[in-house]
Amino acid sequence: MDTVDLSFDYYADVIGQESARTADALEKAPLSAQVPACPDWSSADLAYHLGEVQDFWSQIVGNAPAGPDAAQDTERLPDGELVAFLRTRTDALLAAIAAHEPADPCWSWSPVGGTVGWVLRRQAHEALVHRVDAEQTAGVPVTDPGVVLAADGVDEMLGVMVSGLPEWASFTPDGQRVRLHATDAGREWVMAFGRFHGTSPTSGRQYDDECAELVGGAPWEGEDEDVTATVSGSAWDLELWLWGRGSADALQRDGDPAAIERLRAVIVESTQ
Repeated sequence: MDTVDLSFDYYADVIGQESARTADALEKAPLSAQVPACPDWSSADLAYHLGEVQDFWSQIVGNAPAGPDAAQDTERLPDGELVAFLRTRTDALLAAIAAHEPADPCWSWSPVGGTVGWVLRRQAHEALVHRVDAEQTAGVPVTDPGVVLAADGVDEMLGVMVSGLPEWASFTPDGQRVRLHATDAGREWVMAFGRFHGTSPTSGRQYDDECAELVGGAPWEGEDEDVTATVSGSAWDLELWLWGRGSADALQRDGDPAAIERLRAVIVESTQ
């Protein structure tokens, strides 16, 4: 497979390029066009959403290491101005990031976050996924970003968006595992299902919920009988399916189909 150093500059380039492609595609779509993966959203809603997210994180990075309490709400402009608004927020996010080093402390909602580098990677994939939304909304061909970025997107989805327990929580596996294999990237991930237990020290809320956690190495060092199901395909087809932007028909699925559907359900819950 092709390799590339997924560096600070690399992710910054991804944010700039994918955000620009999002705006370019949305300029071709009617303001009221429905976003296929998010039926409650119009084209204008999508432009505002990505612009709002980038505005929020530009403030978080700009005010680092202060938390979100210091961030101001993002005003929604008239629908016809939202694509231009998105472009300005991309510029603001990149400017805020450029003033920092990857290891600089920065607030994050994720237990595996806490640095500007984490924000940079997360926002690169946020822009990539919503560029897909924009292209699907506009009815133009969806562009493959290449195996390296797609495989990193699978890794980020499974290791950040779905996995990652706070220090006060514990995970009890129930024995079901789903393996994902990016055939063009030579990479594998195994997700174990179980229960998330713990009491938040800030809210006092007690948790006992179903979840999935990334386990094992890459490649998976267990035996075939140690996984309940396997999903295989290109890294890009895997990423599209994981994010609900592509069909499972493009993938090879082996083993218990209920376990595969269980993974999709956990992902949907984790990414709402």
